[in-house]
Amino acid sequence: MRKGFLGFTGVAFALLAIDPAFAATAKREAAGTLPDGSAVEVVTLTGANGVSAKILTYGATLQTLSAPDRSGQFADICLGHDDAVSYVTKPNFWGQTVGRYANRIAGGRFAIDGKSYQLPLNDKTNSLHGGAKGFDKAIWKITSVKQGAQASVAMTLTSPAGDQGYPGKLDVTVTYALDDKGALTIDMDAKTDASTIVNLTNHALFNLAGEGSAGGIYDQVLTIPAARYTPVDAALIPTGELKQVAGTVFDFTRGRTIGESVRDGRDPQIVIGRGYDHNFVLDKGRTGEPQLAARVEDPASGRVLEVLSTEPGVQFYSGNFLDGTIAGKQGHVYRMGDGFALEPQVFPNTPNTPAFGSARVDPGKPYHHRMIYRVSVAR
Repeated sequence: MRKGFLGFTGVAFALLAIDPAFAATAKREAAGTLPDGSAVEVVTLTGANGVSAKILTYGATLQTLSAPDRSGQFADICLGHDDAVSYVTKPNFWGQTVGRYANRIAGGRFAIDGKSYQLPLNDKTNSLHGGAKGFDKAIWKITSVKQGAQASVAMTLTSPAGDQGYPGKLDVTVTYALDDKGALTIDMDAKTDASTIVNLTNHALFNLAGEGSAGGIYDQVLTIPAARYTPVDAALIPTGELKQVAGTVFDFTRGRTIGESVRDGRDPQIVIGRGYDHNFVLDKGRTGEPQLAARVEDPASGRVLEVLSTEPGVQFYSGNFLDGTIAGKQGHVYRMGDGFALEPQVFPNTPNTPAFGSARVDPGKPYHHRMIYRVSVAR
């Protein structure tokens, strides 16, 4: 067996043979103009093994992630659009960097040091992914493009005090770095001049069979090393309970297909979420270095995706609200079950749930989240 790396089960996986004479490359190009006249750029990162990722400055978006199957055939495994303009005209959360606060805040309200703040309500009665004009709808500035052992692009954004109702000016940097072994590392850093809350993640939707594939994601096998999850109310806000997954349809600790229980209405949580749209409490907790948050394998193609993170939770979303009304890449109409998201994060509504920990960031104490999308092939 050719040299690879260990997957979650301890079984060795390998990508295509790597020629040490080559290194990862980065290519910066124009990606068109938005309706308001703003210019968008794209940076393509490519490893010597052929794995590649395209990053748009609009939303600091992971537009594509191309990976081989067991026969060496490459496919783009990210749902999205072929052009930058469509991310504006057909808005959705497909690969963008989301913030200031990923996921939901109940009523769009929270308090710091006794002072209350109100955010826009863009998810019925809640604030979702930073509000109506979150980081996913901003043009980020490229500050660095590098190639070598890793190919990388760094992008920055300044969110002024009061942006979408949040206190403090926030300076944010997101760095994507691709190596020659199939690992795309995303570093998210932020510093503030006043106490605020921060929870940044990437919101890529994946299909390991290839985006737009007819079979969807339901036969793909998901493992999440989490003995507990956070049940939600009718508004998809965590109730505050940390519930054991054992004996429930939320037990992915030993791996199960996504489709096995995604429509099992005997569990009221599945009914509320129209499938899975829940935060899992990772056994590892918050860590200094990224550790496994989830693993997905497509038995048909052999493609494997591992998600690693320093954060204590991961939101698993089974594509329940893809309703066939938006055409994505190559004109593919995305339907329920055509993609899944695994979003490493601080738990939803943490600012209003002290038992969940803290999302607070203070001056002189910057925020950092490192996550990794690692692709491989099961032999």
